[in-house]
Amino acid sequence: MGQPSEIVLRLAVEADIPAIKALMQASIETLQSDYLTPQQVQASRAAMGLDTQLITDGTYFCVWDADTLVGCGGWSFRATLYGGNHTKGRSARHLDPPTERARIRAMYTHPDHTRRGIAKLILSASEQAAFNAGYLTLEMAATLAGEPFYARCGYRVESRWLDENGSVPVPLLTMVKFFT
Repeated sequence: MGQPSEIVLRLAVEADIPAIKALMQASIETLQSDYLTPQQVQASRAAMGLDTQLITDGTYFCVWDADTLVGCGGWSFRATLYGGNHTKGRSARHLDPPTERARIRAMYTHPDHTRRGIAKLILSASEQAAFNAGYLTLEMAATLAGEPFYARCGYRVESRWLDENGSVPVPLLTMVKFFT
């Protein structure tokens, strides 16, 4: 009989960055492949990735199973909706909780750990933190692969669009959830 899992949710720290980047690459390569062409998977790297501002802001979570990073994601009080440090169009402007939506950002699960509650754990922690910060509405730029999960968690599609940051457009969705 194997050892029981030691699932731990905690805020990400700078030392986690290499593991986060590796998990993101594995997730993009594997979990997007049923929804995107190989060219779109490659191009999605321009739209996806780590925004280290989330770690600096203390709004990004990691889920560890013993010494293995199995999920990461978070929320933001800044205007940037999606993307990593390398993505065009980022904005560090602080959002206004009564009139603007907090952002759910950079949610990734290791391909070998899907459907185990990892993403739900991160999403719930992010939603609670945003609510505690005074936000009544959340939004995200979701991938096609993430749409079914987020719909089950109470998010609805507001719009469908193409990210034009890469050489090949990648489909994304704006999804929203209201706390009221």
